Amino acid sequence: MRALSEVEALLALDDGAAAPRARAASLLALCEEVLAHWVSARGGVPTDARREGFRLLALHRQGCRGEPSFNACRETCREIAYHYNLVSAEPDHPQAVRQVRMMGMLAMHLYLFVTGKLEVAALGDFCCSSRPLRAQTC
Repeated sequence: MRALSEVEALLALDDGAAAPRARAASLLALCEEVLAHWVSARGGVPTDARREGFRLLALHRQGCRGEPSFNACRETCREIAYHYNLVSAEPDHPQAVRQVRMMGMLAMHLYLFVTGKLEVAALGDFCCSSRPLRAQTC
């Protein structure tokens, strides 16, 4: 597993030159790494199982055990899977690049939520508000 800072740099990379299918696969793998970090940080062993065809969804389910507020990122994970499916099904579709861009934004949102949650356990108790993080910097 790569360091979270390396994952962040790869997520932030605007790789418009990459083929949509390849970039979507890369983003999905990075999201899985983010969730694997969450599971590991809580003393678990990240699963290799799949849920609805995605390891990402199985990792999310595993990460929710004993942490109900982690459900705040469930829809983000599902949307990442949705955009991945769109791009995988039709990588040459005129909207494929747009779908990959959206997937990248969702991936960064997941990264920010998980890393914020690693810092502030209460993050996600009310939606995915980052108020606890903002309050520390003020």
